[in-house]
Amino acid sequence: MPGYQKSAEAISRLTPEQYRVTQQSGTERPGTGELLYNKDPGIYVDIVSGEPLFASSDKFESGCGWPSFVKPIEPANVAELRDVTHGMVRTEVRSKHGDSHLGHVFPDGPRDRGGLRYCINSASLRFVHRDDMEAEGYGRYLDQVEDVT
Repeated sequence: MPGYQKSAEAISRLTPEQYRVTQQSGTERPGTGELLYNKDPGIYVDIVSGEPLFASSDKFESGCGWPSFVKPIEPANVAELRDVTHGMVRTEVRSKHGDSHLGHVFPDGPRDRGGLRYCINSASLRFVHRDDMEAEGYGRYLDQVEDVT
């Protein structure tokens, strides 16, 4: 597995919104994320470290205002932490290697697909189209990306 990590160079390339979300545990406004309605085949990787996080085949329309996924593509890359901010108890989701705040996971996802909803900020993700996956070093995940005809 390539050496996915957080670096000063990667942090310096973030937009103010990407920095606020990933480094300061911010949340983008619902319905505003650029990847919310993306239906192209490919994978979603950490904007900071590049580690693979979610596959397009696991994305679904939840109506919550953020991209939603039923499971991570590489569970070892997604850390779950107890979050008691904002007067509620939630499970925060962070990337393992980049330590980026991604969003939260909730137990209200599609029952037939495991029952989880990973509610993820677009600002913490970079989308890699299926056609570019091999060239960018993500070829081993191609079997987890659907064929769209």
